[in-house]
Amino acid sequence: MALADALKSALRGMPVLLTGGQPGYRAGENKLAWYRPDLSGPNGIKLRSEAFDDEGEIPFQYSADGDNISPPLSWADVPGTAQSLALVVEDPDAPTPQPFVHWLLYNIPPGQTSLPENLIPEGFPASEQCCMQGKNSNLKPGWTGMAPPKGDMAHRYFIQFFALDTMLPLKPGAGRTALFNAMARHIIARARIVGTFQR
Repeated sequence: MALADALKSALRGMPVLLTGGQPGYRAGENKLAWYRPDLSGPNGIKLRSEAFDDEGEIPFQYSADGDNISPPLSWADVPGTAQSLALVVEDPDAPTPQPFVHWLLYNIPPGQTSLPENLIPEGFPASEQCCMQGKNSNLKPGWTGMAPPKGDMAHRYFIQFFALDTMLPLKPGAGRTALFNAMARHIIARARIVGTFQR
């Protein structure tokens, strides 16, 4: 299945990243972190962004064509038993074999309640050092802004937030597969919001 998806993406999907238009292949919502059985859990956390509403359009400044900075996020009602928090931002509408990863954060302390706008890849300033950032689909740490094919429909960006019962034994710069494997069966609560963007 993975090989078939890769071939379909290469032949029918990814060329539109150069030419624009509607791709003939998309990664698919079913491949998001949210729908993995080993990353399921109660949906008790409240997650929001001051920059956009759930199901609303993500402002231009957070896109690759804009300032390419990460949006602010905040949350509440994390279980008291949580040992760490993680954040995964993915685009399932991308013409790629797997959802395009825009941001991976992990080992956020359970007492943390927000992320500021424009979080640098190295994390917080030294006085507030707290989390690790993984590699996005551009193979760089930190946030990478939205850049769907020009002329395509509005893409959806799933901001998925997880409370875990453990700290993850990962170094900074982990990729999607390593993060998901480490998180598996450790989710005690979660939340998500979805933003949209179109070029």
